[in-house]
Order: sequence, then C-alpha cells, then structure tokens
Amino acid sequence: MDKVQRQYEDFPYPERDPADEKRRLVVGSPSYPFEIDHHLFGGKRDWKAGTSILVAGGGTGDGLVQMAQILTNAGAPYEITYLDLSEKSRKIAEARIAARGLKGVRFHTDSLLNAADYGKFDYIDCCGVLHHLPEPQAGFNALASALAPKGGMGLMVYAPHGRSGVYPLQDAFNALTDGMAPEEAIAVARKILAKLPEGHPFKCNQQLVDHEASDAGFLDLLLHGRDRPYTVTQLQEAIEGAGLSCVAMIPPAQYDPAPFLPKDIASELGPRAAMQAAENLRGTIKVHIAYATWPDRAAAALARPKDLSLVPHLKGVAGPALAKAIAAKGQVSMTLGGESLRLSLPKKAAPLLAGIDGRASLSAIAKLRGMDPFAFGALWAELDRVLAGWGLLHYSSLVP
Repeated sequence: MDKVQRQYEDFPYPERDPADEKRRLVVGSPSYPFEIDHHLFGGKRDWKAGTSILVAGGGTGDGLVQMAQILTNAGAPYEITYLDLSEKSRKIAEARIAARGLKGVRFHTDSLLNAADYGKFDYIDCCGVLHHLPEPQAGFNALASALAPKGGMGLMVYAPHGRSGVYPLQDAFNALTDGMAPEEAIAVARKILAKLPEGHPFKCNQQLVDHEASDAGFLDLLLHGRDRPYTVTQLQEAIEGAGLSCVAMIPPAQYDPAPFLPKDIASELGPRAAMQAAENLRGTIKVHIAYATWPDRAAAALARPKDLSLVPHLKGVAGPALAKAIAAKGQVSMTLGGESLRLSLPKKAAPLLAGIDGRASLSAIAKLRGMDPFAFGALWAELDRVLAGWGLLHYSSLVP
C-alpha cells in the first residue's frame, strides 16, 4: 500500500466523531453551496432541477456532509458520489451521513484519478487532496475529464508562505523516523519539536495549530509522506493545464495587494501578477481555494451585483445582527488565517443589511427601503465590494 494511503488508513484526517453531528455542522470553502452558486453559476443555478456532485478524495466527510445537509435543508435534489482511497476514512464519512439521516450519497473506495469512470458531474469538490498525489497535474486532468460541459469545480491546495517552517521539518522528521511505526514516529518528532530553537520559522508561525489538536493533525502537518504547496500562480497554471479557467480565488479580497501599497502608489500589474504580489506581501495564506470552470463559461460564472434579481445571502452572521453592528460602529470584525480584520461599511447601509434573509432579491430589498435603483445600486456596490470580497456575502437562488 502507498505510504500516503497507509497514513490515512491509520490516522484518518481531519479527525471526526460521527456523534458530533448531533450538535454542529462543519461549514467552509469550497463546499458551501451558496458560494458555489455565486462563483460558478452566476448566482442563479436551478437547484430544483437536481445536481450531480463528485467529492473527490472526500476523507472523513466535511465537504460531503456540508453539501448534503444544506441541499437537503433547501429541498434541492442531488446525487453525490464520494471517492477516497482510505477505507477507514470512508467509514467515518458514511457514519456521519447516516447520523444525519441523509440520502443520495454513493460511496466508493477509489482514486480520484478514476473520476471519469463515474460519469460527468455538475460540480466537483476536491479539498486538500491534489497536493498529495505523486503527479498532481494528473489529478487536475482527471477531474476535468469528469466535469460536465456546464459544470464547475472547487479546489483547495496548500500554499507555501502561510506554512512557513513546515516543509523543512517534514524533510527532517521523515528522514529521522524512517522505518518507524506511525505512533513511534509521532512521539519522536514531538520530542524533537520541543527542542527546536525559538527562532525556527515553524515556531514563529502562530497560524499552525493542527499538530496540537491530535496525532492525526501532527502526522498530516509534520510527518506527511508526500506534500507539495502551490503559489497562486502555480495553482492557476495547473488549472489551465487541465483545460479549465480559474474564475475566483477565495476570498477575492485576500488576493488584492492594494491595502499594502502607499496611497500614492497604484499597482499596474496584471490580474495574476497582482494576486501573486498579494500572496507574497500578506505572507499568511496557508491554503488556496479556487473555483474553476470551462473557458467558454468563465465570463458568465460569477454573480454580478448589478443584476437586481439576484438574492443575497450572508455567511456566518444574520442580517439584523450585522445591521446593528454597522449602524453602531460602521465596522465589522472577522478573523482570516489568524489575521484580524476590521471591515468598514457606510452606516446608512445598515437598513439594507437588515433586509437580507436569503429570500428577498436585491430589487425587493431596495423597494422595501424605498430606494430607487440608482441610489440603491451605488450603496449596494460598496456593500458588495467589502462583504463579497471577504466571503461574507454570496448570491444564490438556493433557499436556506
């Protein structure tokens, strides 16, 4: 058995207990249906017509459970195909689906390299897998071969700068523990880690905490047998190498270098070079999340807020609560990758935020507040720039 496959048989990751499904739903990108609709289907996907989904390298099931539960809650029919090489991870994912009483999922123990054997899919989700393949580009290509003509995919791969210190330790720990059983290797590596100088890049990187949570987290972060990071440029080149176009990096504002530039300096870089500059300047990005589709669909994929028929949805906060915070302080705080952010919004936009309930369209919100389309459009554009830019606002026809 391949070393990486053996790792996930011995230590499924992330570590999950199916009993926890009774108390919480793990939510995140790129498996969040409202975000999928926003970035891949113009915010207007006909979810009632059904959706065929491939979860490629589904692990212990976070993305799988999230999509199945949200779509079930919305009464949106779906068929999900789960693929993973780890039998033990699959069993945990199956138990989590069963604990929620969810239907419509087919489980297969198989490689994502065989994705096309299972058909063509409207949406393909591949989170935290491609960077562990012996030949990652073969994985990108295999997923593209399983994508329907009008479909799209969400990807997550590791990034280098936010994981500073990880890769030298992986090399050292794997060399020093070669031939040991995983439990022994983890114990030895923990002892070595405790003796590292305080100035080691890993010890200076306060964002890295997986190794503290569990043995599975330690193994995945610091003793992984095969792990390569991607810069934003390398990721987009890999997507294009599979014949696809990258339509969004998540959250979009994270890839804008403007906040780091002096006021009298404007970036004249092209879009990709600007994203790479932002990654280099920010230095905290641990993972890259991207949405991709076929080139002929790229221009129409992203939702456009000038379309007042779109329905806005907030992520992680309710409209009235956000409206209250903005009315009081004109700011909202969030944390991204260990970085604390304060997002400023016009106080006069608070009533618009209060109208966001996941059902009212932009035109309905404008009418409710007695605003003409022009005045509304100018104010909403600022809300969209900030909130959608940081992944707190999406447009979707999906009813929560």
